[in-house]
Amino acid sequence: MTADASASIGTYRCGSGQPLLVIAGPCVIESEKLCLEIANFLVELNKDLAVNIVFKASFDKANRTAASSKRGPGLEKGLEILQAVKDASGLPVTTDVHLPEQASAVAEVCDMLQIPAFLCRQTDLLLAAAATGKAVNVKKGQFMAAADMQHVVAKLVAGGCHDAMLCERGTFFGYGRLVNDFAGLPTMRSFGVPVIFDATHSVQQPASHGDSTGGDRRLVEPLARAAAAVGIDGIFFETHPDPD
Repeated sequence: MTADASASIGTYRCGSGQPLLVIAGPCVIESEKLCLEIANFLVELNKDLAVNIVFKASFDKANRTAASSKRGPGLEKGLEILQAVKDASGLPVTTDVHLPEQASAVAEVCDMLQIPAFLCRQTDLLLAAAATGKAVNVKKGQFMAAADMQHVVAKLVAGGCHDAMLCERGTFFGYGRLVNDFAGLPTMRSFGVPVIFDATHSVQQPASHGDSTGGDRRLVEPLARAAAAVGIDGIFFETHPDPD
């Protein structure tokens, strides 16, 4: 793996020789109370771990399967809650950015911007995120080859981003199933950026419940261990006190 693959997220460094980065939190912001509960749990958990934790929650899930699905509180309220979590827990925070015009507002609060997998090729979005000067974590599209993510990195660099990261979250294997190609982890890291493994979205079964997405949580731990064995700089877990 490339020795100089590193990025800064707030006061953290992610990459070679650095503590494992752990991005964790609920899929979507349900309430300030729940976000604070999860953040406090992560802070307590980290007393026994030597990792760097970033709190993640989305203010808007704009890519839900069904129009009736809950999307979140929206940009303004969501950023207020993320700021409250940041202030109360001391953890850096991140959230999804779906539109170029959201990037600057998100960057005022968040230490890292996350680009959803379905949007990973959107040049204007990548350039807007890069222009904020914050770290940018791009999820590899389920339809993308790992080698093609070099063009995503090139767009971010062209936009002025010095702290880019790529995230593996599975590849479509027919309908309703994702698989992980672990050979893609060193491939993406060869582009000079840290690589994150999304252990929870990798076990998704898209639209398996008709109008919503399910998954097999039993596979989260073995896939995370497999990714760690290959070599990663960080790991992503969605975290909730009542996942059912």
